[in-house]
Order: sequence, then structure tokens, then C-alpha cells
Amino acid sequence: MKLTNPPSPSTICGSMNANTQSSDDLRSAKPLKYAQTFEYTRPLTLRYGGILPRVTVTYETYGKLNAAKDNAIVICHALSGDSHVAMHETNDDPGWWDIAVGPGKVIDTNEYFVICSNALGGCRGTTGPNSINPKTSIPYGQEFPVVSVEDMIDVQKMLVTHLGIDKLFAVIGGSLGGMQALCWATRYPDTVHATAVLASAPRLSAQGIAFDVVARNAILRDPNFNNGQYYNQSQKPDVGLALARMLGHITYLSPKAMHDKFERDKLAPRDVATDFEKKFSVGSYLAYQGDKFVERFDANSYLTLSMAMDMFDLGAERDQLEKAFSQTTCRWLILSFTSDWLFPASQSREMTDALICQGKCVSFCNIISDAGHDAFLLPNDLDRYGKMLGAFLNTTTTTGTFIPAQPLPEDQPTEPRYDLEQLIGLVDEGKSVLDLGCSRGSLLTRLAHERHAGHLVGVDFDEYKLQLTMQRGFDVVQGNLEEGLPDFQDKQFDYVVLSLTLQGIVHTEAIVDEMLRVGKRCIVSYPNFAYHKIRKMLFEEGRSPGAEGSLLHYDWYNTPNRRFLSILDWQIFCAERNITIHRHLFLNNELNQIVSNEPNLNADMAICVFSR
Repeated sequence: MKLTNPPSPSTICGSMNANTQSSDDLRSAKPLKYAQTFEYTRPLTLRYGGILPRVTVTYETYGKLNAAKDNAIVICHALSGDSHVAMHETNDDPGWWDIAVGPGKVIDTNEYFVICSNALGGCRGTTGPNSINPKTSIPYGQEFPVVSVEDMIDVQKMLVTHLGIDKLFAVIGGSLGGMQALCWATRYPDTVHATAVLASAPRLSAQGIAFDVVARNAILRDPNFNNGQYYNQSQKPDVGLALARMLGHITYLSPKAMHDKFERDKLAPRDVATDFEKKFSVGSYLAYQGDKFVERFDANSYLTLSMAMDMFDLGAERDQLEKAFSQTTCRWLILSFTSDWLFPASQSREMTDALICQGKCVSFCNIISDAGHDAFLLPNDLDRYGKMLGAFLNTTTTTGTFIPAQPLPEDQPTEPRYDLEQLIGLVDEGKSVLDLGCSRGSLLTRLAHERHAGHLVGVDFDEYKLQLTMQRGFDVVQGNLEEGLPDFQDKQFDYVVLSLTLQGIVHTEAIVDEMLRVGKRCIVSYPNFAYHKIRKMLFEEGRSPGAEGSLLHYDWYNTPNRRFLSILDWQIFCAERNITIHRHLFLNNELNQIVSNEPNLNADMAICVFSR
């Protein structure tokens, strides 16, 4: 079903607001001017038993491979993508990820040698159903064998070897491309320094597969499908393919994105020439997307690639995922998006949990976005996820050696925090540390430089703070401390630190128990609400706890403090729970000194090292 007068993307989207853009808006079926080919002339045996007599791979490269051949990044495309990930020059056709790939961009082609190939089973040059079967001299069609994600990666590995590269700096992919990235790291663990997985999962959910089943049936039931041998027909299964794309496009959007795009003028369809229903604005939009997709994609390839995605499965159970990740040696970045219901954040979290349990270096964040699954392809969210991806790449080394960022001026203020100086001194050199509520990573940075600490990991809920900590070279995991530390193994860290946060926790006992489980030793610092200035305010002035110039300077209406504990309260808490206190420092931050005389009266805060 083709448009009689196809409008430009600006025409179809121009009447909508800025949020109406689609990741497909600028894609075309034009020849790929910069495409290169690689021929694998030996028979290739596929995972599910099929054999391809030979394989052609179409790929594009960006930037230059350095002398050491250690700056190569493989980018894996999603179901509807191809090798043209970005423009090569000003007059080139747009790529599907121009926002992220290019000189000076997140994936900087001035620094990295970027490789992107059309996946096996695709329709943009790499061997697929529309390729000529040498046995029959006609296109494979439905005779094309079943392809797996593993087969795709085997072919990419052949290409990388052909290019003379032994080990990739990074593999990056989103959606089906993320599954390919996962497969790279698990199938060829010694060939990848870093792996970034965006909006993807170790397996597609039953709901996701259900949409694909309907989409494939739309193609298979098209009267022009002809058992897949439609290439010499005047009429092709365009209706079925367009319907499949329309259905798929719904899964790429979020309820909020749908509302913002279409709710205001839902009865004002766009001026789109199509035989599909266009009574509603959302209808004309989907019809346009479906018809546009038909112009550049092959129905058989849609069947092949969607089936490969549906069959990919690293494991449904925790132990299966842990086993799948056990041999990986790379550094990991896993990003999900809050409005993505096709590849929900829970699946990204499952992967993160399994990697952490295996002791792997991994960072995770669930990016706030209204754009749905397509978020990683659209410019609106680039500022959020792009900074994390950039920080991840910029702080990854090919040697595996950790090189933390130098402390910033704000890490060592003109008037140093006395409590922080004392806390740092309590951490033995060379030990691993989990920093709960890591903020911008100042403590981790100083531990790295002053205590030569081992594996340093930060936990915080705030996306911006995680980004800043990543920029300093540390692994970060987004987490709500009120939900405990389920990602981490028993005694995984030498120290677990909770600095000036204990008093803000609702589930105090739970977080302390979790710290004791995860850390061999734990450190908390907390304000002392029995400090004499606080007592004076309560007794003489009748005012809520607060003390000018101390850590307790908040007003009653803006305080983050939920628990008003004293040093004595903490000591009793530990005694009742058989918690061993190894060191207990009592400080007066106003005077920058350790308090030994009546600390519950004269100290405004304390630092405690404890274990069980």
C-alpha cells in the first residue's frame, strides 16, 4: 500500500508539535553511497541447522583505525536499521543515529573507528531473504534459513577479524542491537573491552513476542505474500508489511508520547494519501509510518529479524543470567528508559543484578523519558543518556586499569569538611568501597587518590548525580536505599559507607542490616541531635532541632532529617542487635576537633565503623 503523493517528513510532522518526530522520519531507500562489502566464501552453518553457502556483509566505517588497532567500536542496529548509522559528509543522506555518531559527538569519530554492518538476514546488502540463492538462482524468500542473534554476531566477528582487529574497544546497541551487544560480550568475551546496552533485554517478554506474532501474521496473510516469492511480482505484500510496522510503531511509543502527539487534535487527521484508515490523527500518523517503511524494507527480512529477536534468550532465571555473564570480561553500561514498556526497566535491572552478583564492573540507570522505546534514537533524550554513554566511553581503558578523575576544587574546599577527612582516614588502603548516596562522587574520588582504594562503586537515585559520578570514572548503580541493596552479594565489599544519610532513612533497621550483609565492615556518619545547641533550642526557645553553623541547620519545614538520633541512641541500637563497634569518632565540626569529653553533649556528629 503505497502513498500516491508521499509527503515529506516535514509535511507530515510539521503540523504537529515538536514531540511528534519519529526515529524513521529521515530514513530512505536510497543506495548507500559509502557502503563496503565483505565476502565470506566458505559455508556458514547457522545455530538452528541451516547452511548458507557464502555470506556477503555490507558495512560502513567512520573515523580511522589507530596504529594499535584498539579504538574500534561496533554499533549494532535495531530491527529496522542498517549499516548507515550516520552521515559521512554534509551532503550524505541522514543516518539512523546521527544524533550520537560523528565528529565531536557522543561516539566521537575523531577518536574512535566506528563499524556498523547490516545484520545477517537484513535487506540492505548483507545476505538475507532477498539475496540470490546460488542453488536456485532466484531470491531465497522463505527458503532463507532461520537466523539467530548468535549467527548475526558470528558474521560480525568475521568482519572484524577481516578488518584486522583482535579486540574491540566497545560494542554498543539498542533494542535488537542491544541483544547483539549482549551476544558479543557473552559469545566472544575476550574480544570486547566495554559493552553498552540501551533499551534492550536478555529476552523479549511474552507481551513483546505477542505483538511480533501478530505483525508476522499480517505479512504472512497478505494475499500477495506468495509463500515469500514475491520479488518478481508487480504486487508485493506491502499491506501486510505496513500493518506490521504500524503495530510495531505503537510498541515504540509510550502512553504519554501518544497523548502529547495526538490527543489534542485526535479528530484532525494529517493530509496523508493512504488507503489505511485516517479518521484520527494517530491513524494518519501510523499509516504514514507504515507506507514509508514499505519503501525501504523487505517483508521477508522483517519476518527473519523479528523471529531472531523473539528467540534470543540469555535466561529467564537469575542463575541462568549469572551463568551467561560469568565469563564476560568487559566493563558494562546498561541504560533503560522509564516509559519503555516494550523493553521495561525491570529487565535491564535483571541484567544489572546478575552482573553485580558475578562481580562485574557495571553501571545502570533508568533514564527519565516520555518517548517510550524509541527514546534512544530521538534527540530530546540525548542530553540525558548521551552524557552517561560519553562518560562511560571516556573513562574506559584498553588496559583494564582504573584511572579515576582528578579531584575537583569542590572536592577539597577552602574549608575542608572535618568529618570527611576523618572518614577517609578510616578506610584501609587498597580496599573496595560501596558508597551509598554517592552524590557527585567526591568521596569516591578522594578514596581513589588518597587511599588507593580498589573497586569503587556508587549508589544513588538521582540521575544527574549518577552522571557526574560516571564522569569521574566510577561504576554507578541507580537505586533507592529504602528498597535495600538486593543487587549486591554477601560480603561483596570491604566497606559499605553511608555518609550523613542515616538520619534521612525511613527503614533504618533494614538499611543497616543490608549494609552488614554486603560489607565486611560498615561506616556511618550521622548528626547528633543531643548536641548542646540543639538541647538549648528545644529547652530555652521551644523550637525544632536546628543549629546555625552546624550540620543541623535546617528549618522544621525543609529538613531532610526523619530520625533525630543521638550518639547514645546509636550505641543502644547497636548493642541491642549484637553489632560490634570497632571505632566511634565524636566530632565537633564547628571547632574541627575530636570530642572526648561527654560526646553526647559536645559533639555535633559521629562516625562509626561497625560489623557483625
